Amino acid sequence: MTKLAVVGIGKLGLPIATYFASKGATVVGVDIDASMVEQLTQGVSPIGEEPGVDENLADLVSSGSFRATTDVGDGVASADVVIITVPLVTHGGEPDYRHLDAAVGSILHHLQEGALVVFETTLPVGVTRQRFLPELRKQVPSALVAFSPERVSSGRIWRDLDTYPKLVGGVDAASTEAAVEFYRTHLDAEVWAMDSAEAAELTKLAETTYRDINIAFANELAIISDDLGVDVTAVIEAANSQPYSHIHRPGIGVGGHCIPHYPHLLQLSTVGSDLAMTSRRLNDAMPTRMVDVLRSEVGPLEGRTVVLLGVAYRPGVPETASSPAFDFRDAAAQQGAVVLAVDPLFTETDLKEFGFSPWDGSPPDAFVLVTDHPEYKEFDFGGYPSTVVIDGRNALDAQQVEAAGHRYRGTGRWQTKPVG
Repeated sequence: MTKLAVVGIGKLGLPIATYFASKGATVVGVDIDASMVEQLTQGVSPIGEEPGVDENLADLVSSGSFRATTDVGDGVASADVVIITVPLVTHGGEPDYRHLDAAVGSILHHLQEGALVVFETTLPVGVTRQRFLPELRKQVPSALVAFSPERVSSGRIWRDLDTYPKLVGGVDAASTEAAVEFYRTHLDAEVWAMDSAEAAELTKLAETTYRDINIAFANELAIISDDLGVDVTAVIEAANSQPYSHIHRPGIGVGGHCIPHYPHLLQLSTVGSDLAMTSRRLNDAMPTRMVDVLRSEVGPLEGRTVVLLGVAYRPGVPETASSPAFDFRDAAAQQGAVVLAVDPLFTETDLKEFGFSPWDGSPPDAFVLVTDHPEYKEFDFGGYPSTVVIDGRNALDAQQVEAAGHRYRGTGRWQTKPVG
């Protein structure tokens, strides 16, 4: 039976730890957050709704298959495999290694000979080998070290682990072999052995940066469609009817823990990618551009009340990481707008903690859809006096919005403006 330690048991690490516990491993989750560990010891998840974790955590704890601790030695000393999920945080495109360095440093004196250490947090290419391998092997010369990128999303992590091929690249053949054997023992999904840790690191950056570039192209098409007065959603749907075209959706901005940040890690890994950075700048500019669209519809924003529908970065997921709601709020406020917010996944207290003023339901001068939660497709715009509705996700029924007495403006999408 595999003895596994997972270092960092937050929104990514806890689902991973409990998944492997459900597949037969004996798992210890290690975290510096004592309150989180206490909740887990009681069989209570501290990370919010996550299918798989919610249904199984209490049983896994009571059976002894999973436990949590703040004591690194207690968690790591007997582990055959150590998975590190502590995230690499970026600030302004620059990586901040302090938390990750501390996590690696904390396990050095507790690793047993021949233990396998796998980094699942996303890294610039070469970091596994150049930054972490030397100190791991200095302390434990027989340590096996590999990189295996997480390819999962909040709210569906167990499902993604069951579905997507697991990519594994070691710093040498023995490390790759050991990591492949571990994952094949405990995963239902395919396990792909990569040529090296660097190949696996680059693959993760490639797949996320591809999405950012694709979204940027969709946003550029939306800008062009705005100028021409055509519906970008119809253009993209028609283009994607050709099997080699896979254009994503345009929108008010790109949020999340991954897509807005990982192109910068790719940039740091290479001599530079003009394409990736140009795309990133375009996507970063979308919230401000949508403020300009709003101003073109209602005139000067000074004193205007604007309600943001949604602040989460993704529908159905109560997280705000890099949500475009923040940049839109700040850009509109700079022009004098009174920006209010509402989101079905957050309380008024939550919104205030995020720096938003909660909406009390009073009629605004404009609505701006930021997050395409399913609830907003049924939103009763007819209950408010005539105003403008800015659809930042092209998720609303434009005809219904205008039938309710409002002006509709999407992202590269017009309801009533004629071509020409």
